[in-house]
Amino acid sequence: MKQILVIDESPLFREYLRIKLTENDIEVNIAVNALDGISKMRNLLPDLIIMDYHLKGQGYLEVLQAKRASPNTIKIPVIVLAQRIDQKKIIELVPYNVKKVFTKPVKIDALFVTLQELLGVPFSIDESPGIVEVHVNDDIIFIEIAQGLNRDKLDLLRFKIAELIDLYEIKIPKVIVMLSDIKLGFADAPNMQKLLEVVMQASRARRRFIRVLTRDDFVRQYIEGQNEYEEIEVVSNLQYAMDGLLSELDKSMQYAEKKAEIIGDRVLASAQAAEGESMQLRFDAESRPKKLDMETIRESVQNLKIAAVDDDFVIQELLKNTFLKTGADVKVYSDGGEFLEAVKKETFDLVFLDLIMPNVDGFAVLNALRTQDSRPPVIVLSAVTQRDTVIRTFQMGIKSYLTKPLKPDDIFKKAMEILKPDF
Repeated sequence: MKQILVIDESPLFREYLRIKLTENDIEVNIAVNALDGISKMRNLLPDLIIMDYHLKGQGYLEVLQAKRASPNTIKIPVIVLAQRIDQKKIIELVPYNVKKVFTKPVKIDALFVTLQELLGVPFSIDESPGIVEVHVNDDIIFIEIAQGLNRDKLDLLRFKIAELIDLYEIKIPKVIVMLSDIKLGFADAPNMQKLLEVVMQASRARRRFIRVLTRDDFVRQYIEGQNEYEEIEVVSNLQYAMDGLLSELDKSMQYAEKKAEIIGDRVLASAQAAEGESMQLRFDAESRPKKLDMETIRESVQNLKIAAVDDDFVIQELLKNTFLKTGADVKVYSDGGEFLEAVKKETFDLVFLDLIMPNVDGFAVLNALRTQDSRPPVIVLSAVTQRDTVIRTFQMGIKSYLTKPLKPDDIFKKAMEILKPDF
């Protein structure tokens, strides 16, 4: 049995690789950082190392130098995974027997093909078409499935959902599954079942907080015909799906508040506090949210070129100040036309784009970017009341947006979602 050592600091990504490789009869060992990786590499002498390029500090280099320093490990091939890496850095990895560099999110079918070549063992790969994208907007998890229900991509979906729930610290998950450019039949029933089970298990969303957006008759008949999916609503209109979820959430919150009020009254009525004593009640919901890891943020956005396209001076300054300490270069543009002139001469790693601007608005900018061979990821900025305009951007292929007023934490989380995905 072939043996692979996985060195990655993301527990979700380590677990995903462990499951997928074990399914293909590969013995998998896990290392959580560079020091752990060096120790296990020397003791286990694996047939292959899969390593994250973004280990803390220069961790990846420590591993590679330790590997080259020993005659027992020098010939072990390495696959490197990276969020961002330029050609110069890739060339520097060649002397360390790095056979392939994959950018995250990793195309799992391409990774398996490389593993077949390096290890000389067959891998079970679902080669049917399928595209899976996941984003979070308005605390709703948007899952877009296109072309087909590829089982390997559905396995990946489980971890994509978990990654974003963790990033956004979502307490009450709400999900919209959008099936586009897809036509299913009875032969697809097992894959449809797997999709729904993955969504329910990974998101832990109540069924009444799940919407499936589709015009496919089979999907509607399948979901409506299964008792276990009774509360999952099948819709054909995105705005209806969003409004329905938010309405359900309002009802749920009102019920929870009323229930808490009744319980609180009972607790206070039965409490016999002595004179002069005070009573403090603490609930989990009142605990402070986790702080974003600034070191991780800096590693993700340092040396990036970010464009802030918005005619509002306050928004421009907010975006500049948000990234001030991260090493990212933020350039501001008050009009879409200015930005389109700029992209003729330079490239950007990320664009924050207001939809409503004088002269050349955000929609004109999106149309112009669609004609380019290489398009930067775009985060749309929109007022809360402009959900109908946001839906238009979905139709134009933009899946991420932020609603105004903006907060630095929300800006960071959205940037992390776009720039540092493991899946």
